[in-house]
Amino acid sequence: MKKEEQHTNWLDDFKLTHPLVIAGPCSAETEEQVLKIAHELKDSDVSIFRAGIWKPRTRPGGFEGVGAIGLKWLQKAKAQTGLLMAIEVANANHVKLAIEHDIDVLWIGARTTVNPFAVQEIADALNGTNKIVLVKNPVNPDLALWIGALERLENAGIKKIGAIHRGFSTYEKTKYRNNPEWQIAIDLQSRFPVLPLLCDPSHITGKRNLIQEVSQQALDLNYDGLMIETHIDPDNAWSDAAQQVTPATLKQIIKELRVRKVSDDADDFTKEMNKKRTQIDVFDTKIVEILGKRMMIAEEIGLLKKEKNVAILQNKRWNEVLNKMISEGENKGLSEEFILKLFKAIHQESISHQEKIINN
Repeated sequence: MKKEEQHTNWLDDFKLTHPLVIAGPCSAETEEQVLKIAHELKDSDVSIFRAGIWKPRTRPGGFEGVGAIGLKWLQKAKAQTGLLMAIEVANANHVKLAIEHDIDVLWIGARTTVNPFAVQEIADALNGTNKIVLVKNPVNPDLALWIGALERLENAGIKKIGAIHRGFSTYEKTKYRNNPEWQIAIDLQSRFPVLPLLCDPSHITGKRNLIQEVSQQALDLNYDGLMIETHIDPDNAWSDAAQQVTPATLKQIIKELRVRKVSDDADDFTKEMNKKRTQIDVFDTKIVEILGKRMMIAEEIGLLKKEKNVAILQNKRWNEVLNKMISEGENKGLSEEFILKLFKAIHQESISHQEKIINN
């Protein structure tokens, strides 16, 4: 993508005094459900109503969406509330039907972003239209794939493009449904500072009680908006029940979010400082998580040493590790003094963990 392209034009057209909010159910279930949610969101900070019409499921047997009939419900919701309508599209036929039903915003889902053929098909189908098109990050943490999908749309002449950060799948269990991996989105933001970037805290968290926290983190990192799944009866939703909130809860979340105003140099400084500090917080959390995993392996080594009656301290191995890390640190701009202090502390903690194993 070209850094100089002014992709913010479509966002500026909204003339908002707050971050853009896209909200609505994970899935359109019935006409009554769609209309009720839309009316409850009408007089709020929500500008765009979202609903899944076709739902790609990980395994067969799950609810895969109501299909094209749901588009007529969205047309009615738009006529009655004035809200813009947004749906996910996964192929050219979805695009054709969305255009026929006057859908305003289309987003490409994480499972589709990983497939350049599918993205190109969608881009070709959108050629010559004036739709807002948002691209969710791919399922796997691959920045090049995300950028590639955006470039395909740009090359097809689509002017109103944006990105949605919805987190990344991981085999390891964490407190999130999809790990944020904030640095990947930050890298995208740094490369293309005028590209609107939204956060989808619903899919990142998978849990409604974490949506406020992740939404605030996104705003602290200067995101332009949020996409939050909202349902009149979340616990009985036909898909992704655990991550949806009621319209009343959504309004409260929005009310409690802290958004800094940019009006002078002092505000710019504060905003940038908070952005950098949030990045540091993310890395610090990762460091602690990695150290915790490292100590678990140290304990496993302790069990092996206990079984074979081997001494805890292995000087040759320790010196090899230290020399390697000093060299690695130098390549990263870290001083030898810092590396020595850091890895001596890590080594001592490893010994302590192994001593507990061997002496118990």
